[in-house]
Amino acid sequence: MSKEKIVLAYSGGLDTSIILKWLQKEKNYDVITFTADIGQADEISPAKEKAISMGAKEIFIEDLREEFTQNYIFPMFRANALYEGVYMLGTAIARPLIGKRLVEIAHETNATTIAHGATGKGNDQVRFELAAYALDPNIKVVAPWREWELNSRTKLIKYAEENQVPFPKDKKGEQPYSMDANLLHISYEGKALEDPWIEPDEDMFRWTKSPQKAPDSPEYITIEFNRGDPIAINNEKLSPGKILEKLNQLGVKHGIGRIDIVENRYVGMKSRGVYETPGGTILLQARRAIESITIDREVAHLKDELMPKYAELVYNGYWFAPEREILQTAIDSTQANVNGVTRLKLYKGNTIVTGRKSPTSLYSNEHVTFEEDFVYNQFDAEGFIKLNALRLKIGKNFIKK
Repeated sequence: MSKEKIVLAYSGGLDTSIILKWLQKEKNYDVITFTADIGQADEISPAKEKAISMGAKEIFIEDLREEFTQNYIFPMFRANALYEGVYMLGTAIARPLIGKRLVEIAHETNATTIAHGATGKGNDQVRFELAAYALDPNIKVVAPWREWELNSRTKLIKYAEENQVPFPKDKKGEQPYSMDANLLHISYEGKALEDPWIEPDEDMFRWTKSPQKAPDSPEYITIEFNRGDPIAINNEKLSPGKILEKLNQLGVKHGIGRIDIVENRYVGMKSRGVYETPGGTILLQARRAIESITIDREVAHLKDELMPKYAELVYNGYWFAPEREILQTAIDSTQANVNGVTRLKLYKGNTIVTGRKSPTSLYSNEHVTFEEDFVYNQFDAEGFIKLNALRLKIGKNFIKK
């Protein structure tokens, strides 16, 4: 009798390697591993080798960097999305893509169940599972962290040793934080960072130079946009993934994109996170600059009002929900005229806008000039002000009575 198949989101790290063994031994599954290359670099090859050595039934390793950028990161950036005003959603935006491929691979391999390594305290369990259920209401999910008794690092290490799960010996005295990387960002959470008063050590940061050690001379760059999406850097046309890679390189060099925040998790607790989002930070500044001359005032203000809700939906895992799709349609409709070039100065942790131009610009030199013009009658402002003041005058008189 054949075993039931399960598709595991597999990073190759200690936790998901133990999960692979646990699903085989304790749950009697044939495990199919799925590793998504979304820009985490050096983790991919070891994941394949470990999966082979541990007897995975099938192994899927896919380069999703372009799909991740074009179909997830760029649409989110059209909204200029920031969760709670600061977090650029680097982890949250990766989860729906991984969840989608887990379901698709399950269908391709006749598996009935998927599994992930997210803990029962975090947001990722919600994001993975909401994505999966939205795409296949009948899919089954196994979340080991909500079931097993391996609830400490000591127990995990012991289980790995007893079951020949390969792991580097320095894991016994592992890094004092949890780390997750993709093409948009790298995050650090937990352990030494759990006290929000403690400043992270400089040697924790894997990508960016310290702003103090960044070059002493600024670097000027240009980013060209078409319908709201970046298409070229310094006049060089690049694919979406290559655009973000190049912006990351520039941000890393100049110490751009570090933030240290306390955020409100969807499951109810506050969590301290430290993030490096070098390319995304540059892109957000450049996008807002080009939008400032190409989008109507009231449309821009309405878009900014929608942004917090959009960011919250992404953060909470509702990428495939109808309300996010409705907001996306509205946001995308604002981008038809967001074309042109932004010029930026990168210097010691700062992204400074120094110019913007567009063939679809709404900026009118004729109207804003301080010199004589023939298109604007300044006397018209008197009536405009009086009409807008009318309710204030009436209200003031009423209060006096």
